[in-house]
Amino acid sequence: MAPVSALLGADEPAPVELLRAEGASPFLLTADHAGRLIPRALGDLGVTAAERARHIGWDIGIAGVTRRLSAALDAAAVLQRYSRLVIDCNRKPGMGSAFVTLSEATRVPGNEGLDEPAKAARVAEIFAPYHDAIERLIEARARTVYVAMHSFTPIYLDRARPMHVAVLYNRKPRFAKLLAGLLRAEAGLVVGENAPYQLGDDTDYGVPAHAEARGLECVEIEIRQDLIAREDGQAEWAARLARLLPRALAALDEQAEA
Repeated sequence: MAPVSALLGADEPAPVELLRAEGASPFLLTADHAGRLIPRALGDLGVTAAERARHIGWDIGIAGVTRRLSAALDAAAVLQRYSRLVIDCNRKPGMGSAFVTLSEATRVPGNEGLDEPAKAARVAEIFAPYHDAIERLIEARARTVYVAMHSFTPIYLDRARPMHVAVLYNRKPRFAKLLAGLLRAEAGLVVGENAPYQLGDDTDYGVPAHAEARGLECVEIEIRQDLIAREDGQAEWAARLARLLPRALAALDEQAEA
């Protein structure tokens, strides 16, 4: 693919959807894979519309949950509008997985043989504005509890995933573990911890770069996509998390005072 010097046209959507920047809540919600837009200059990356609508293109349902949760908590939220197929905003740009050429079993021809100027354009116009917005919010706030919102497929490569929700953590596990306990107390929920994914420097960018680097309390939440593909499921999960996140934070603060 030829180098792209100006990736986004003036009439194309900005990469960042920012909600309630002045929200009173200490929670900061991020959604790295909220959208599935592709810049016009990149065409369809050689991927069919049906494939782009799958998990390889975005985290199905998580935008709806995040918007509703932001409203319920009066919490700031930052959502990425462009597809992870363009650049994965939860990966370091220098990693091969930031510009995936094979996602599950699907080739991404538009990412094959990318030169450095083409990669740099995607970093400058999509990755950087998103993460800069998160940085500015954190810097402006007295307290931030970082909540990274994601969703996962019920089946991956023919293997079923029985959990309904999972919490991921690495260097700062206390808040996540408190939230996991509250989720397990909900009737009928199967809750995973660091499954189906593990959170780490080689697999994630948002939590390590923004939260752990500052010593912020944090959690990455993964919700199974079939539970939030519809608006009623999104509303249900937003309401549940709006109840439980403040309870987990109150329990964390009580531990600190003890």
